Amino acid sequence: MKALFIGCVESSAAFLKTLIEAEADIVGVITKQESKFNSDFVDLSDIAKQNNIPYLYVKNINNNQTYEFIREIHPEVGFCMGWSQLIKKELLDMFPQGIIGFHPTALPQNRGRHPLIWALALGLNETASSFFILDETADTGKVISQERVPILYEDNARTLYDKVMAAAKVQLKELWSDICKNNIQTIVDKEQKGNTWRKRGRDDGRIDWRMSGRNIYNLIRALSEPYAGAHFEYNGYDYKVWEAKELEDALYKNIEPGKIVEVREDRHFVVKTGDGLIELIRFDRQFTPHAGIYL
Repeated sequence: MKALFIGCVESSAAFLKTLIEAEADIVGVITKQESKFNSDFVDLSDIAKQNNIPYLYVKNINNNQTYEFIREIHPEVGFCMGWSQLIKKELLDMFPQGIIGFHPTALPQNRGRHPLIWALALGLNETASSFFILDETADTGKVISQERVPILYEDNARTLYDKVMAAAKVQLKELWSDICKNNIQTIVDKEQKGNTWRKRGRDDGRIDWRMSGRNIYNLIRALSEPYAGAHFEYNGYDYKVWEAKELEDALYKNIEPGKIVEVREDRHFVVKTGDGLIELIRFDRQFTPHAGIYL
């Protein structure tokens, strides 16, 4: 079974290596030479070169260059994992066994953008690793493999990513075996309804100290590395917060949100929130022209 792999982010590299380990017949790789869009961008050409796999750099996946490359290598199945553009029907139809995509939620729930960030920011206690057959719209194809992944209070963006990927790599090896045996089963049909998460912007990462301590904690862990960091402005500086801790509030019930109530010896700030306190454990700052009085 000949396969083509499409991707350009950290998870793409992990999935491509997983398929190679499973002795999949990868006859081509499509990737990007650079990306200003993906914070975890990875050029897959090095992996392709190390394994003597032809590769192609593209900016637009739905162009003639892509079609010509696919016609030359004749793949039967595709894997598109970590690619921001939708694939059009003309390209989808070039694969007899279809193109398989990946989404780290329990599809059909939580389709759309920034799935790990939203799951943590919303305080969910579970997500999933889902593989599905691509169609012309985002994250709506038939689900063919799904594994639930618990989210713990202590999880952040990196630990949740690692847990999802650990489950996904096991699934992918099993899925490749099923593909070779022509034994793919639909778990969730595309007609089942679900919600779609929207694209997040900079303002979605701004800490509003009137929020509850739990909501601020969730926002900070959701945007920790490798993402951009939750942020706030104070005295002319823009602060990025990477780690925080909720604290009980027994002494500061009459203090307004956003006020620093303690600076500890380890340079941790304790700040009043809408319903309690939060300790800022790890953060950095950069200059911004806007000065504030409160956090």
